[in-house]
Amino acid sequence: MPIFVLVILAGIVLLVLSANPKQKAFRTPAIALVAVGLLGTALSGAFVIIPAGSVGVVFNIFGGVKEGVMTEGYHFVLPGVERVTVYEARLQEITLSRLGEGGSNVDESIHARSKEGLEIASDITVQFSLIASEAAKMHKELGPNYIETAIRPQVRSKVRDAVGQFNAADLISTQRTQLEALITERLSKEFEKNHIELRNVLLRELRIPESVAKVIEEKQTAEQQVAIERNRKQQSEISAQRKVIEAEGEAKAAVARAEGEAKALSLRGKALKENPEIIQLTMAEKLSPSIQTIMVPSNGGYLLDLKSLTTAKKQ
Repeated sequence: MPIFVLVILAGIVLLVLSANPKQKAFRTPAIALVAVGLLGTALSGAFVIIPAGSVGVVFNIFGGVKEGVMTEGYHFVLPGVERVTVYEARLQEITLSRLGEGGSNVDESIHARSKEGLEIASDITVQFSLIASEAAKMHKELGPNYIETAIRPQVRSKVRDAVGQFNAADLISTQRTQLEALITERLSKEFEKNHIELRNVLLRELRIPESVAKVIEEKQTAEQQVAIERNRKQQSEISAQRKVIEAEGEAKAAVARAEGEAKALSLRGKALKENPEIIQLTMAEKLSPSIQTIMVPSNGGYLLDLKSLTTAKKQ
């Protein structure tokens, strides 16, 4: 109970007591208390406190909703003429799921039809915030109950529309992110029209009938097996190509070696032809060390058996 109301009540009590001739002394204090209470009550209605993270929208009984908003802190208004509605400007969220918001047992999940007509249940959380500078416009168009009148219906509508653009198998396997992006795009446009900024769309769960899920799972398993076999075939083909390339490389290397050896023999033959003494030197190297020989350079070119010459000298 406001303190000024208590002051007024105290003053009234004293006035009642002062009606007794023996308690006349209470009359003046009683009147003072009532006056202070009434004045305090009037003045308290002239001041408004806007909490942190909030904005205030002023409605004047003569001019309607005022443009602009009140920011955090104390503000003066005309008692009895102006009324302030406070709006949360911080991040807010709503969750639509089978457990209901806040863990209730009410199923609030969104049921929609996929592209091929299968029913899909979606659990979703949407995070948003009021565009503070446009709070007065939102108040005039939607009012304080804007979450129930605008946010929730738009979320349900856009989720159903987006789910209808995809096949069920794609949604539960590869295109969940694309669905989330599509919902975000469409909701963002609608929220902006209502002076609300969309922050995040979080798909919590997508559910389809178990019989359909089993069929989809079997199909995906078969497709994965085909992909594995295709990959093995490609690897075999790559291995075969690698062996062909290696064989071609070895063949080219063999040809190169043969050509090198032939060229070496050709050069050696040419050298022997032009320098016949090389043959004598080679023979001497082959005979050594069992046979001692010396090559005497002369125009004729001959070999001497040093061992036989030594034996003859001893005899």
